[in-house]
Amino acid sequence: MDIKSWLAPLPGIEFDYLALMGALKDYKRPRDKVTKLLRRGEIVRVKKGIYVLGPHLRQGTAVSREILGNLLYGPSYLSLDYALSWHQLIPERVETVTSVTTHKSKSFSTPLGRFTYQHVKAQYYSPGITARILPDGRGFLIAGPEKAIADKVYFSRGLRSKTDMQQYLFSDLRLNKDEVTQLDTGFIRELAAMENKTSLRLLAELLEDET
Repeated sequence: MDIKSWLAPLPGIEFDYLALMGALKDYKRPRDKVTKLLRRGEIVRVKKGIYVLGPHLRQGTAVSREILGNLLYGPSYLSLDYALSWHQLIPERVETVTSVTTHKSKSFSTPLGRFTYQHVKAQYYSPGITARILPDGRGFLIAGPEKAIADKVYFSRGLRSKTDMQQYLFSDLRLNKDEVTQLDTGFIRELAAMENKTSLRLLAELLEDET
């Protein structure tokens, strides 16, 4: 079987072990084939069970660290600093791909960078997740702007007043005030009620003042 034949069934540049085994199902010893593919650099192991195509097989398409963020540990969605940067709510470029999960918190250092995951309760997890589709049709899950900010506040300590919150949002995080005025503060109030968390209530109140 030539390279094109086993590449065709793969869902994209990033894939898991099951997808790889499906692509190699016509080989008598697919596990031996995986070893050869790794040795030749035709696939790269990101972590156990997760792979990307080697550079010479990507045909100019970049690896999506966003898709990898979803694949490496799930269920999960991109959020916190990475999502804030992705939505252009903060000025910094963020290298670590940060996510939220219903499983226990984890972090992975991989050949394609560092990926971290923070645990939240199941009832808080789903609201505010959005699906983003890349130009080539692949997609990933990421927090919307409101959920990304709420998640960041959710894991931050010492936010006991609106003064604390203002300092944190606009001095520490350096949130883009123009973007903040477009946020749905009602949604953040719903999250605050769901979690009964003072910091989320303060976030909603402060953002209402700003808008």
